[in-house]
Amino acid sequence: MAASQGGPAPSLDVITIGRASVDLYGQQIGSRLEDVGSFAKSVGGCPANIAIGTARLGLRSALLTRVGDEQFGRFLREQLAREGVDLGGLKTDPTRLTALAILSVESDKSFPLLFYRENCADMALEEADVDAAFLATARAVVVTGTHFAKPNTEAAQRKAMRLMRAQGGKVVLDIDYRPNLWGLAGHAAGDNRYIASAAVSERMKSVLPGCDLVVGTEEEVLIASGESELLPALKTIRALTPATIVLKRGPMGCIVYEGAISDDLEDGIVGKGFPIEVYNVLGAGDAFMSGFLRGWLGGESLQTAATWANACGAFAVSRLLCSPESPTFAELQYFLRNGSPHRALRKDEAINHIHWATTRRRDIPSLMALACDHRAQLEEVAQKLGADPARIRDFKVLAVKAAARVAAGRPGYGMLLDEKHGREAMFEFARHPFSWLGRPVELPGSRPLRFEGSQDIGSALPEWPVDHCIKALCFYHPDDEPALKQAQQEKLRTLFDAARKVGRELLVEIIAGKHGPLGPDTIARAMQELYDLGIKPDWWKLEPQASPAAWAAIEQTIARNDPWCRGVLLLGLDAPAEELEAGFAATAATPIVKGFAVGRTIFMAAAEAWLAGRMDDETAIADMARRFGALTELWIATRDRKAA
Repeated sequence: MAASQGGPAPSLDVITIGRASVDLYGQQIGSRLEDVGSFAKSVGGCPANIAIGTARLGLRSALLTRVGDEQFGRFLREQLAREGVDLGGLKTDPTRLTALAILSVESDKSFPLLFYRENCADMALEEADVDAAFLATARAVVVTGTHFAKPNTEAAQRKAMRLMRAQGGKVVLDIDYRPNLWGLAGHAAGDNRYIASAAVSERMKSVLPGCDLVVGTEEEVLIASGESELLPALKTIRALTPATIVLKRGPMGCIVYEGAISDDLEDGIVGKGFPIEVYNVLGAGDAFMSGFLRGWLGGESLQTAATWANACGAFAVSRLLCSPESPTFAELQYFLRNGSPHRALRKDEAINHIHWATTRRRDIPSLMALACDHRAQLEEVAQKLGADPARIRDFKVLAVKAAARVAAGRPGYGMLLDEKHGREAMFEFARHPFSWLGRPVELPGSRPLRFEGSQDIGSALPEWPVDHCIKALCFYHPDDEPALKQAQQEKLRTLFDAARKVGRELLVEIIAGKHGPLGPDTIARAMQELYDLGIKPDWWKLEPQASPAAWAAIEQTIARNDPWCRGVLLLGLDAPAEELEAGFAATAATPIVKGFAVGRTIFMAAAEAWLAGRMDDETAIADMARRFGALTELWIATRDRKAA
């Protein structure tokens, strides 16, 4: 393509152009939009969804559009970046708001949809926004039907098509017909998928000759051709363009047509279909297009591309949202190899775990955390000193400032903070660019495990910020009596289910040494028992082990049960620094150990002096920063020695 004409190889596979909105989808299924009580927020708009969907499948994608200079515009920008979408074509409009789409799922056939798109940012895209140098970095461009509805957006897309054709790239048309957005239906008819319009058909027919790939549903093929029946519609499109035509047929899969259209509608390339339960059809076409592009641009056969497209569409239609539900390549390949016993793919725990683990918000390859989630220990210190326990919350703010001083904006630093005494500390934490925050939910010292506050843990978690990690400390030994083990296992399984339901990461901390001997397989046995229950934490937090064999058993257990696990953090147990250094060194040859979360070794001396009035704020911050900094240097040094 561009490279074949003597230029550099394209750095992008595909640029998508057009709609980018914030989707707000009702979380009460089977409800009128009038009755919905809460909404899930995500990136929406056909081109934005395709940009994310293709990025998840391994293509290098970019989005060319506009977003508003406000919180929702920044959300779109940040989420696209998290997904790996190139932002070189994303413009910020200083005068217009980001578009919104609001939907409810009334039934498997009714999806009331409101578009808030009057004078919105993405519909202000214009020809000047399409930069030739940016287009030259891509192998293909995807234009969408909706953006031919307005003169300015039409001019932008036609310019992009001309530039891509001139450099030898591919032009893809997603017909993406929304009558409402062409001004053919009222505000309440956003879910209407087809209204015949000669004006729309003539506009779309003028686009077809410049395309290499045309994708649409049966209704979209009709509007693009101006015909009233499907077979004549396909033949009309073929008369206008030699492009590959992909006909999407919902649960019947798709048919791909190359060359002449015969009188037999089935005379095409058919990808494998996947019968599934329809949960929400919105976004299915965007996931379908993502899968097809992954195959088509990746050099696969058209049959493979069609099969991948059908599978991706099946994922989306079986789940609630649009872009968040698009599969990753690992998830897609697992499904193609293994299938699923569930027609409702959202109920498949194995697939859902891969989806969850491969779409986490950020990569955290290593983590050094100051644990200041202690409640009972600090309350005991305050009582011993006769200090007001309300001062604990102020001390925790100082601990955050100390950790931030050490982190200095670098990645790989985090904290553990509790809600009981750490609310103000969490506000301070949010002012700094930490990588991670864990929050405890266990009642301190409880055995069997109980949650602090309400035992209905699922009702509390939705209030947490989406990037806060749940931490549960469980005094669990594999040789505990059966009734105790069962009680703890049930509590942890309840917590795991709640974490996945509300989309929060989970750290499980196991301390076995206080309630039985620690042998080389003790912790590995405990972990295996939890894995056998389907509990797959994002993180484990474990006490130091006495032998390399113990760490080897732990690593093998994780690898066997959950290769997507983020890793293990070492806990401190108030050990002196020299013991921690030995513990760090003992794990240097164990890659699954990613860092540490240590508390009292760092903060307890300062806490006692500060609560007693013998130390001021700055001295306390400096003391904790010195100790935390020294510990992080010890950790890094052990890893550097291993690397050498």
